[in-house]
Amino acid sequence: MCEDTHGIGRRALFVTGAAAALTLGPVSFAAAADGQDPGTQKTATVSGTLPPGSPDFVYAPVEVPAGVREIRVSYTYDRPGVPAGTTGNALDIGIFDQHGTGLGGRGFRGWSGGARTEFFVRADDATPGYIPGPVDAGTWYIALGPYTVAPQGLAYELTITLTHGEPGTPVRPVYPPSRAKGRGRAWYRGDCHLHSWYSDGRRTPAEIAALARAAGLDFINSSDHNTHSSHPHWADQAGDDLLIMLGEEVTTRNGHVVALGTEPGTFVDWRYRARDNRFGRFAQQIHKAGGLVVPAHPHATCVGCAWKFGFGEADAVEVWNGPYTPDDEVALSAWDAALVASVRDNREWLPAMGNSDAHRDPDAVGMPQTVVLADDLTREAIQAGLRAGRSYIAESRNVTLAFTATGGRGEQAGIGERLAVAPDTPVTVRLEASGVPRCTVRLVTDEGVLLTSDPLPVSGSGVVEWQTTPSYAAYVRAELRHETAAGPLPGALAALTNPIFLGR
Repeated sequence: MCEDTHGIGRRALFVTGAAAALTLGPVSFAAAADGQDPGTQKTATVSGTLPPGSPDFVYAPVEVPAGVREIRVSYTYDRPGVPAGTTGNALDIGIFDQHGTGLGGRGFRGWSGGARTEFFVRADDATPGYIPGPVDAGTWYIALGPYTVAPQGLAYELTITLTHGEPGTPVRPVYPPSRAKGRGRAWYRGDCHLHSWYSDGRRTPAEIAALARAAGLDFINSSDHNTHSSHPHWADQAGDDLLIMLGEEVTTRNGHVVALGTEPGTFVDWRYRARDNRFGRFAQQIHKAGGLVVPAHPHATCVGCAWKFGFGEADAVEVWNGPYTPDDEVALSAWDAALVASVRDNREWLPAMGNSDAHRDPDAVGMPQTVVLADDLTREAIQAGLRAGRSYIAESRNVTLAFTATGGRGEQAGIGERLAVAPDTPVTVRLEASGVPRCTVRLVTDEGVLLTSDPLPVSGSGVVEWQTTPSYAAYVRAELRHETAAGPLPGALAALTNPIFLGR
């Protein structure tokens, strides 16, 4: 084994065509051309230090000669102590092949973020998060993402090992079907934000599918961070009882977005910020690939998690992410304000979704879940229901809602629909609920909360009715809240509906 050590200092960095990326000097394995015996390995070590204020991405070029069977990379970096309130070091990693690092991802071969300290790629296999395929000759790029850098800087070391030999036989990917048996037009339960061990989750697709079935779900959507590598690994988990859609959580430095139900094998790049004015291009890519654009946890407080791209390209928004927390309350309030704006401006409105964002135990798959009225259990029908807002969010399979608005002549509209009656027409709003013991019902309009019920009985079932007119309420939606000991503050959500719009 040959050991080549390259000391890479700050002065060795130079700017690439992208303002937020730097490229190191190349690591050459040209001397390995004389070692073509199968199993021959060559190793190089690259070390350096990134200062505070480093670009979002740093690329280490690796000159890969012909005849390489496998490329393997491991890395370490220091984690010095920092004062409270100061960010420490966090360094993500991935790789691009000889097709380069151009935005759009033609050369993309995998990303594990900070979830793994080593990975490999070869024709017949790859570490979860990475894409199997030939290790062709040319310049490959190890991608480093200094997510946060401590005041002391971020010292790192890369170890790159090339193994020569005949390439393995590529495996042809097989993907899950785009339909399940279904029940015709019915309410279907789903969780569209889930992470497997193909990104930073700790569960296999098989474990996630089993938990989805136990949670009473009819459909799920894969959404691993910044990689589509899991797509071929869901096929044997689908069945007549479970529709598995494919997607990605596009994890930028200015917010995360779920690409929901894209065509198999679709990769969506994430290497941009809101100031780069590039998101529209990738939202369009998601739409062209048959997917929905769903900003995730838009008011989350983690670094880079809050959504800053606007909602002009969105099809829905995730207002409830995992166990209900204060940032979900902020997301709900912002979404409600956007509903008022859509009424004022007479424009399309943005439906709400809820998903678990489950990664590992004890994260509960299907808490919460979005319950959607769809014509069948197919990708297209589920997406159509979500896009139309014919859905409500429930904390578990135990919660069932029926929410309607009825006019004076028997005209009726349900969740996500419009009751097109005259402004002074009496309207009866009715909510039937089950599985929500001791919860309080709140009916919310463009004016605010106009009805708060007494707690429902311990049986968890009850009916609430309210009279209004379209001139008084442009829309009405329902919240079911748990009891709270925080005085006037509302309790955590047990369920939430999309609105019913009133009037022509």
